Amino acid sequence: MIWENIKIAITSMVHNKLRTLLSLLGIIIGVGSVVAILNLGQSVSESINESMQIGGIDMVNIFPTGSARELNVFDEQFGDTLMRNVEGIESVLPAASSSTRIRSGQEILSVTIGGVTSNFFDVNSAELLYGEYFSANDNINRRQVVVLGKDVADELFPVGNAVGSYVSIFRQSSRRYLVVGVLDEKDATLGTSFNNSVFIPLNTYDQRFRRVSTLSSYTCKVADGYNPTAVADEVEAYLNEIVGSDYFTVFSAASLVDMANQVTSTFSSFLAAIAAISLLVGGIGIMNIMLVSVAERTREIGIRKALGASPRVIMMQFLIEALTLTIIGGVIGILFGSLLSYAVVNVVGWQLYFSWSAIVISLGFSAFVGIFFGWYPAAKASKLDPIEALSYE
Repeated sequence: MIWENIKIAITSMVHNKLRTLLSLLGIIIGVGSVVAILNLGQSVSESINESMQIGGIDMVNIFPTGSARELNVFDEQFGDTLMRNVEGIESVLPAASSSTRIRSGQEILSVTIGGVTSNFFDVNSAELLYGEYFSANDNINRRQVVVLGKDVADELFPVGNAVGSYVSIFRQSSRRYLVVGVLDEKDATLGTSFNNSVFIPLNTYDQRFRRVSTLSSYTCKVADGYNPTAVADEVEAYLNEIVGSDYFTVFSAASLVDMANQVTSTFSSFLAAIAAISLLVGGIGIMNIMLVSVAERTREIGIRKALGASPRVIMMQFLIEALTLTIIGGVIGILFGSLLSYAVVNVVGWQLYFSWSAIVISLGFSAFVGIFFGWYPAAKASKLDPIEALSYE
């Protein structure tokens, strides 16, 4: 019976193509808009997550303020103190930085010099173009070795490989540093411009460039199984307790991702709700076509009732027809929305991520619209008097 009613509905749609298309247009546009908006929202969220993963979503960064130097808290031993007092921190990488000049031959550049430990590059996913990183022994022995950012290497050594060459780095007087590696191109993260910076061992920096006891920053790697946002909150609470909120800034990429995802989700849901209004307009179109269908098939309804069809059977016939119309419109709308979101992400250069929940919700809402707006025409058909229906012209 159900399949027979579906066939009747499809036959009616085929025989009245233009009327059916106009009736389904609201459903198609509504479902397509909802699917496209939620797909794009999902794609934005995933793109943010991927970019933050590259920058280190499992990192918590601490930046002491200028006034913190008077406390003598943010020194080389601060990382060990932090790991003892805050659970979930696997390691802490101290770093210091300042501005300086670097020279090779007649070429002189102003750069940012960073004093870092040997595992700084691995933790920050900074890959080598050629050469190698300096080692832990280089740091312990305060060797004068340097890793150049790509733009710095290109400026100082436009021809050939910089590894094995010497550069002069200035403080008050110049010192020669052996270039051991050149970093591949990398986007700036957390205020560090890798391409325009040079990096030397932290102990070497301490000997040559440090003017104050306070370091510039600490990068905390969060251990597996711990929530980076929760660890950041614990770090902030601990620092508030020992020094007060005026002496540091805590930044967590994970908290930024959470906030961005929440904003994206809220905005996408708001737009989807607006787009869903066209589904109601489409539902009115479905009700209209079903009322016309009931009027056109009044004699058919009378014949079926005269042959013993109950009001319930008649009502189910027209409900199934309305449901078939809206589901077909929903499927077309899903295809339309998917193609639209695919075209948009190709233009802006994102990767498309389908929101499967949007597809399920859209189909479910389409079915609801079919039942809700098909109920009145179906009820009207089921209540027709057989004698009056047979005599209807």
